[in-house]
Amino acid sequence: MACGSCGTTENGVPKGCKSNGNCGSGTCGSGSNKLAVFDWLSNMTLPSGQERFNIFEVRFKNGRKHFYKNPDNLTITMGDIVAVEGSPGHDIGTVSLAGELVKVQMKKRKITEDHEDVKKIYRKASQRDIDIWQQSRAKEEETQRRGREILGRLGLQMKLSDVEYQGDGNKATFYYTADTRVDFRQLIRDFASAFSIRVEMKQVGARQEAARLGGVGSCGRELCCSTWLTDFRKVSTSAARYQQLSLNPLKLAGQCGKLKCCLNFELDTYLDALKTFPKQDLVLKTEKGEAVFVKMDIFKQHLWYTYKEERFKWFRLTLDQVLEIIDLNKNNEKSATLEEYESDVEVPVKVDFEDAVGQDSLTRFDVPKTSKRRRNNRNKNKKKPVGAVANKKQPNPNQNRKPAAKQQQKPKPRPNPNAKQNQPKAENGKPKPKPRPRPNPNAKSDESQPKGEVKKTNKPRRNNRNRKNNNPNNAGDSEKK
Repeated sequence: MACGSCGTTENGVPKGCKSNGNCGSGTCGSGSNKLAVFDWLSNMTLPSGQERFNIFEVRFKNGRKHFYKNPDNLTITMGDIVAVEGSPGHDIGTVSLAGELVKVQMKKRKITEDHEDVKKIYRKASQRDIDIWQQSRAKEEETQRRGREILGRLGLQMKLSDVEYQGDGNKATFYYTADTRVDFRQLIRDFASAFSIRVEMKQVGARQEAARLGGVGSCGRELCCSTWLTDFRKVSTSAARYQQLSLNPLKLAGQCGKLKCCLNFELDTYLDALKTFPKQDLVLKTEKGEAVFVKMDIFKQHLWYTYKEERFKWFRLTLDQVLEIIDLNKNNEKSATLEEYESDVEVPVKVDFEDAVGQDSLTRFDVPKTSKRRRNNRNKNKKKPVGAVANKKQPNPNQNRKPAAKQQQKPKPRPNPNAKQNQPKAENGKPKPKPRPRPNPNAKSDESQPKGEVKKTNKPRRNNRNRKNNNPNNAGDSEKK
C-alpha cells in the first residue's frame, strides 16, 4: 500500500512522491514490483560510535536482488543506479535497500557478510553506462524471438521464457523451463554465433517462471509470487480438503499449472475451527438406524447426516446436537431420530432486499432489442391469409336490421319503354323478356346509413347488371301477353 504522499489533490492531480522513494508501495524509486521494503529506519540516526552498515541490496530485472558491499565508501542512497561486479564485466542495477534493514534481509536469506555471493560496487553509473544498459535491454525481446526460432529448428523439448542482458551488453542469461533433461550444447553454439555474446543457460521452475513473467490471477489481482511472496511453500490437496473445496484441478491450479499458493493462507483458520468438529467417518446410532456424515458448514457449525438405508434425504444438525448424540452413543444409548433433531434447528431467514434500483438479471442486456418496425411487420405477417378469411362465414349486415314490413318500402321501379331497344334477341328472333327487379339484400336503407356519408350507387348498379345476365326472369312475358 502506498504512503500518504503518493495520493492526489482535490482536483485529481497526483502530488508526487515527497518521501524520496522511501515507501513500500512497490512503484516508487526504491521499490519494485516484488519485495519492496519500507525503510522505517531511514530518518533515525545511529548511536554514537557505530558505523553505518556498508552492504546494499541492488535490484535487477524482474525483481532479482543481490547484496553488494561498498569498499570505497561511496555516498549511495536508495534509488541510485550503480555499476556492480559481474561475471565477467560489470552489471547495472538500482539500489533497493540500504542501512540496518539489509542485515535483516541477509539473515532471512541466510547470507553472511563474508559470503562469496556478496560482490563489490564499482561506482555510480555514468550516463554512458546507462545508455549501454538501455540499448542492451532493448534487444531482449528480439533475442527471445530469434532464440525460440532456433529452439524450434533444433527440436529441443524446452521453453525459453525470458532473456536478460548484462549491463555492459557482453553477456545474456537465457531462462528456460523443461520437464526432462535437455542437451543444449549445440544450442549454446548457435546462440553465441547468432548474437555474438556470452551465453548462460539457467533453468527455472514453473512457479519461478510465473513469478518472473507476472500476470493477473483468478481473484482479479496481480500474482502473489510476482508482487510480495518471497518463498514458495509446499501446497498439497489436503489444504483444499480441510477447506471443503471441490478437488477440481482447473479451479485449484494457478497460472503456473501448480496448486495455488493462496490455499495455504487461510488453512490455519480452518484448522483451528475444525478442532471441535467430530471425525467425518464417525457413525451416529439413532432409534431409526445408523446415520453417516455427508457435508458440513464450518463457520455456521452445521452438519448434514443421512441414514444408511435411506440416503435420499439429508438432515441438518448443529454441532452441539451432533456432540450430544456422540455422548449418548458412548454410553451405549441410542438417540432420537434425526427428524426430531432437525425440527429444533433454527435456520436463519435470508433477507431479501427490495429491488429498488433495478438489480435484475446480469444477462438482461445480452438479448438484442427488436425495433418497433420489425415488431409491426411481424404482427402483419401473423394475420390470416385471404383464403382463410374468404372461407369464414361473412357476417350478415341485415341481421340487426328491423323487419322489412316495418321499414319504409321503396316504390317499385316503373318499366322503361326504351329498354326494349337494348334487350338482346333470343334464338327465335323475339326479344328476351325483361326481368322483374328484385329487392337487393345488400342495399342499406336510409336508417342504417350513417350520417354524414354519401351513398355509393356504383355497387347496386353492378349487382343489378349481374342479376340481369345471370338470373333471367319470365315476368316480362306475362306483362307482354
